[in-house]
Amino acid sequence: MPPAEPAKYTMLSQFRISDREFCDLRDFIQQASGIHIANNRKYLLQNRLSPRLRELGLGTFSEYFKRLQGPDRVCERAKLFELVTTNETSFFRNPPQLDYFRDTLLSAMIESQRSKNAKNLHIWSAGCSSGEEPYTLAILLAETLKAELPSWRLKITASDLSEAVLALAREGAYDDYALRTTPAPIKAKYFAKDADGFRIRPEVKKQVRFVSLNLNDSAALKRVETSHFIFCRNVMIYFDEDMKKRLARAFYENLTPGGHLLIGHSETLTGVNESFIQARHPGAVAYLKK
Repeated sequence: MPPAEPAKYTMLSQFRISDREFCDLRDFIQQASGIHIANNRKYLLQNRLSPRLRELGLGTFSEYFKRLQGPDRVCERAKLFELVTTNETSFFRNPPQLDYFRDTLLSAMIESQRSKNAKNLHIWSAGCSSGEEPYTLAILLAETLKAELPSWRLKITASDLSEAVLALAREGAYDDYALRTTPAPIKAKYFAKDADGFRIRPEVKKQVRFVSLNLNDSAALKRVETSHFIFCRNVMIYFDEDMKKRLARAFYENLTPGGHLLIGHSETLTGVNESFIQARHPGAVAYLKK
């Protein structure tokens, strides 16, 4: 009778993460990326990483932890961060907030820039995932400025920790699901249909620059160009209070006076940073730099 198959090749359900392995991986993830995994999320981490262990032919989470320190650590760490975060997004997500941004905040900033004869605007999409948010912002700029668009110096910096999602963003190819909340006229105007779905048109694509950036890297944050608006939606939910405070402070320092930070509808800066002035609107919250 043949010997039993080694544990590393058994079903995914048989991968078990010990308390020590969980602590090692949890602490490593937080130190490297700022992403906080609560103690009650042990089995979530086990389930997220088990397919990767099987793919690599590893038998234990301790072996995987060692791999994160090995020769291919850069690529493997990028894969790890991709696995422990959720990259669920879509074009024109949270319409009430985007309407408030376009009709109130963006319009006021454009008028202010015009009055100073300074027709330039920089938006930072922090935690941009596969590109739906920054491309949405580029479309909103085009729809707002219309024929005046070529006379403005516009830049959207879109950053993310994951190289995998940035590669998708740079490609600019999307399926119907990614455009499920996109108004039909916008879809027809700014996307080209192809055999596999839709591609963002070049005139939108050129407005966005995608960069790899770790929000836990304070030196890297200081290198981002001063912004008029920062979008960091549904990102801070992954961080502990200390990381949230450091990130909010970095955003405040990056913004130009009169600039705004926009975060997710379930997020708040209450108790995190009191330097901002909260601006409320039905269905939307934004934070103003004094």
